[in-house]
Amino acid sequence: MGRLFGTDGARGVANTELTCELAMSIGKAAAMVLIDSKEKPTVLIGKDTRLSSDMLEGALTAGLCSVGANVVHLGTVPTPAVAYLVRKHNASAGIMISASHNPHEFNGIKIFNGDGYKLPDALEEKIESIVLDHTADFPTPEGKDLGKVIEIPGAADEYIDHIAESVDVDLRGLKIAADCSNGSASSTAAKLFEKLGADFTIINNEPDGVNINENCGSTHIEGLVDFVKKNGMDCGVAYDGDADRCLAVDENGELVDGDFLIAICAKDMKERGILKNNAAVGTVMTNMGFNRFCEENNVRFVATAVGDRYVLENMLENGYNLGGEQSGHVIFLDHGTTGDGQLTSVQLLAIMKRSGKSLSELASVMKRFPQVLINVNVAAGKKDTYRSDEKVKSAIEKAEETLGNRGRVLVRASGTEPLIRVMLEGENYDEISAIANNIADIIKERLG
Repeated sequence: MGRLFGTDGARGVANTELTCELAMSIGKAAAMVLIDSKEKPTVLIGKDTRLSSDMLEGALTAGLCSVGANVVHLGTVPTPAVAYLVRKHNASAGIMISASHNPHEFNGIKIFNGDGYKLPDALEEKIESIVLDHTADFPTPEGKDLGKVIEIPGAADEYIDHIAESVDVDLRGLKIAADCSNGSASSTAAKLFEKLGADFTIINNEPDGVNINENCGSTHIEGLVDFVKKNGMDCGVAYDGDADRCLAVDENGELVDGDFLIAICAKDMKERGILKNNAAVGTVMTNMGFNRFCEENNVRFVATAVGDRYVLENMLENGYNLGGEQSGHVIFLDHGTTGDGQLTSVQLLAIMKRSGKSLSELASVMKRFPQVLINVNVAAGKKDTYRSDEKVKSAIEKAEETLGNRGRVLVRASGTEPLIRVMLEGENYDEISAIANNIADIIKERLG
């Protein structure tokens, strides 16, 4: 993991950790690394609904224009809209200002290259070295060589059209609830479902700058569960703050997470002959029940490190077109270059419409193994030291020995927050819960 960039961009508390000065420098360095100096480059900037997004947009814009790049402000859009529009408009790069599922006081900077893909580690390290180590001087053009801010009218509508055109059915007859998390999807979801003809209700779509992800969206699914059950919806879909992930709720109020969504889509794509190389890509956090689904349906499962960027890298290297994470980052490489919550929801709803099956019926293709995930807050700078702490290592080894082939233990540092994530999976919930809490308590005692 880099010094500025985690698994999903540069992130921190806005104005204290992620400052305007830092954002301006990242903008300058990104332009130097990504852009051909012979051309007048164009960089698209989108943002989520956080109060700090306007401030960081101004800083990034100033940095980019100061080194000669033109900037297009897309306004409030989902992260995958930036990735799509970069390619569609042949821009040099795209930047999304968002801290995704994090609370409102955090913000982040995600950078896409001209092909709409998140930057590989090597390019992020180049940007880091310029910003932190001053390995190159920022150019200082003058007069007509400075950049300017321009507009692309209706850019968000172009993205909505793209998502709608990814399916060959309309959604008439389906009663849908969509939780926008008071985030980016608040600007697009209603237009999308209206275009597809669904009977829909949008909730948590009144952002005020500080209510993004607050007891709503994909990280707080309980509100959508209650709404679906009380209002007799066919299903509900929930997005996170920048709408690059989606979770679903079936007609009975049961959660359908990313593993189930990928299983449903993999089975459908295999039956339609469009699942490339007969494989689905997940991560080491993918539920063991997904492995069982793959075995039963003759689909190859490929596991990567945690992070949708690593899922994507594997897909591109090996010619796969479906992959994602339990958290709801799902990548349909035939339609997009990054995880896309609204694309995922539309693909799922199209399967419901074509098959005539309820979401609970579709989700029955997979059985979830009990799983316990505990996030342990640790002291600054200590989240990567758990590997060398003897007491922590001993607790993990003892847990692995106890479970044997009846389960698994995965302990890892968060890529975006000061947390150690302790995940256990197995046949018996009470057993794995007790073991997970024991490991978490030891980590808290040693590193908290």
